[in-house]
Amino acid sequence: MPSTRKHKPVFSGVLKYFPDAIMEVARCSWAGNQQHHPDKPLFWDRDKSNDHLDALARHLIQAGEIDDDGVRHSAKVAWRALANLQLELEKAEQDAITKTKRN
Repeated sequence: MPSTRKHKPVFSGVLKYFPDAIMEVARCSWAGNQQHHPDKPLFWDRDKSNDHLDALARHLIQAGEIDDDGVRHSAKVAWRALANLQLELEKAEQDAITKTKRN
């Protein structure tokens, strides 16, 4: 199946399914930015932490609880899962580009 925009329903297939969860993950992003860079606009500091799967697992152990910063551990699980997936997709794209250049 070709990858088209219609096959990636961001609004109807993600945001409408999980509106509260997405809002909580966004709050998690904001809280992390406030913790590490309170003087800067919201951004993903990719150098801050790269152990996404280990951190995800640590937060998963405390799923259902609220962390010391007031953010749900489950929101941090979701954030770490998204971070890991984003990096996997970027690596796959880069690998495909590198492979194409070699051929």
